[in-house]
Amino acid sequence: MIILEKRPNPSRAWALATPVLAVLATMIVGGLLFAMLGKDPVLTIRTIFWDPLFGPFGSYTRPQLLIKAGPLILIATGLSFGFRAGIWNIGAEGQYILGALTGAAAGLALYPSESRLIFPLMVAAGALGGMAWALIPALLKVRFGTNEILVSLMLVYVATNLLAYAALGPLQNPEGMGFPGSRNLSQWPSSANLELLTGTGLHWGVVAAGVAVVGAYVLLARHAFGFAVRLAGQAPRAAAFAGVSPSRLVLACMAISGGLAGLAGVFEVTGPAGQIGIDFGVGYGFTAIIVAFLGRLHPLGILLAGLLMALTYIGGEMAQTQLGLPGAAVQLFQGMLLFFLLAMDVLTQFRLRWKGASPVIVATAKPVEGAR
Repeated sequence: MIILEKRPNPSRAWALATPVLAVLATMIVGGLLFAMLGKDPVLTIRTIFWDPLFGPFGSYTRPQLLIKAGPLILIATGLSFGFRAGIWNIGAEGQYILGALTGAAAGLALYPSESRLIFPLMVAAGALGGMAWALIPALLKVRFGTNEILVSLMLVYVATNLLAYAALGPLQNPEGMGFPGSRNLSQWPSSANLELLTGTGLHWGVVAAGVAVVGAYVLLARHAFGFAVRLAGQAPRAAAFAGVSPSRLVLACMAISGGLAGLAGVFEVTGPAGQIGIDFGVGYGFTAIIVAFLGRLHPLGILLAGLLMALTYIGGEMAQTQLGLPGAAVQLFQGMLLFFLLAMDVLTQFRLRWKGASPVIVATAKPVEGAR
């Protein structure tokens, strides 16, 4: 019989190996799924993971990889602070939407001004919008002891309704003939998220993602705040004795995660998306949770995980158009990553051990004295 035996200390080797094993397991099970759908599993896996990088359209899709990875890395980096400290912000999607809304509103309020200060203003407004939305569950947790998981998740649905209201109301394009959606911000020179390299679509959100990774690495590894985050997550009682304030830590971690999610939203609305629309929220906030855990909550790991997840996005779209793969199958394939990661993560805390069957004790009747 195979049992799970608690390790004296978490295995560092398994902690590093489980993301790789989770990806391999996802490919194997995903290949079986694609075969059940009548698709060539080898060709489908190649289309998803190989063709975006080295296929005939690689010169176009490689820059798109960075564009897709940018918001995922930004949001996941912010989430990693809270997750490391045991603070579970599940509402990054709502903070992403609010960042886009507040950033777009700040720019559209000044339309059609041509000032170059409008874009920095939009970026600041987007960060503050996401931060303010994240501080709602943080303040409720600090003041009333509410569960930040439920509150932050419910606020996603509030943000989605605010998005629909804005696209059909205050931010609707007055020249759009009644169609929902704002003006096209990516074509407005004073607020456009200017391309870093002409013709590639690369924008300042990609740079912000790189800066966030470096900043998070320095903050977590070299700053007292990073020490407090790690200590609170690993030993809450020791953190209390060390003078770490749980309330301040909750507010700080939620503010950082909300601010970075808001930045991702405003960079997306001024770049690839171009406008506020009903379908602006594409699930980046939820996918970033997978990216954060796939990257082991480490900034450099998140960078690699974000690129990998972006690869599945672009490769999945190619598989849909070229092979007729259903979109739901691609989403299921992405979800398998988190499932297998969590399943295999058990091996960092436990080891498999073979336990033989217990010996059977046969009781024999003992003769009673005096019995004949």
